[in-house]
Amino acid sequence: MSSLTEAKSRMDDALEAMRREFATVRTGKATPALLDTVRVDAYGSKMPINQVATVNTPEPAMLVVQPFDKSLLPEIEKGIQMADLGLNPANDGNIIRIPIPPLNEERRKEFVKVLHKMAEEGKVSVRHARKSARDGIQQRIKDHEISEDDGHRELDEVDRMTQDFTVRIDEMLKKKEQEVLAI
Repeated sequence: MSSLTEAKSRMDDALEAMRREFATVRTGKATPALLDTVRVDAYGSKMPINQVATVNTPEPAMLVVQPFDKSLLPEIEKGIQMADLGLNPANDGNIIRIPIPPLNEERRKEFVKVLHKMAEEGKVSVRHARKSARDGIQQRIKDHEISEDDGHRELDEVDRMTQDFTVRIDEMLKKKEQEVLAI
């Protein structure tokens, strides 16, 4: 695999990871992705909530968790509370209802800070992929596997890719920030 292909693949992975992380940050409305970070003690190990229950949004400000095995209800409830999402699950013996409270201004600003941190981590991953690709290309130039001209074209392409992915991360951040700040 060429350095360019590997760098693009790693940058795509970084972008996708950031997209998944952004989905876990609360906006004003309920979405099953809010619970993606929740882990439940089940069958002797920590499992993602979506492997032990279905998560639905019957209304904009409510999540409903339906366990596959009712005996896991207390563990699921505990997992949601331990995830520190600021949610208060209500267990009725069959399902867990989770009302999504409206965000106050202070909480919204905290979430924006979290989003900026996630975006910076995404950019760091992209820069790591860039450095790795540049090192590989420079090694190929040094080993005379490719000409200096071709090597410099590839280095320029890696820089263009890095810039493109950085812009895409900034656009995702701006869009998600607007969602969080919208009342």
